[in-house]
Amino acid sequence: VQLQAFGGGSVQAGGSLRLSCAASGSAFSNYAAGWFRQGPGKEREFVAAISRAGTRRSYADSVKGRFTVSRDNAATRVFLQMNSLEPEDTAVYYCAAHQTVTGAVLVSDDQYQYWGQGTQVTVSS
Repeated sequence: VQLQAFGGGSVQAGGSLRLSCAASGSAFSNYAAGWFRQGPGKEREFVAAISRAGTRRSYADSVKGRFTVSRDNAATRVFLQMNSLEPEDTAVYYCAAHQTVTGAVLVSDDQYQYWGQGTQVTVSS
């Protein structure tokens, strides 16, 4: 599966952005998906994950209550709605996917087979 993330941009603190990840090349409903980010000078970190049917979700503590992950398997897309953005959310955001037969959510980057290119999110104070 090929992934392409888009929707990043520059916003002020308190603002919102919605990231999208478009998947192509395979039956997307067979893939668990996730979002990760890498801030300047930081390691890549987990942000959010969703099971292949969209029935289970997991979030990093730092984004709980502010970010929402969702998916539309018919449209082969995964979304990350980001509200109440903070300067600490500034990072390159990556979407990832892993083919699975279970309803698991995957929270570690080494569990993912496929990665999209990143999209930059910049939050100014």
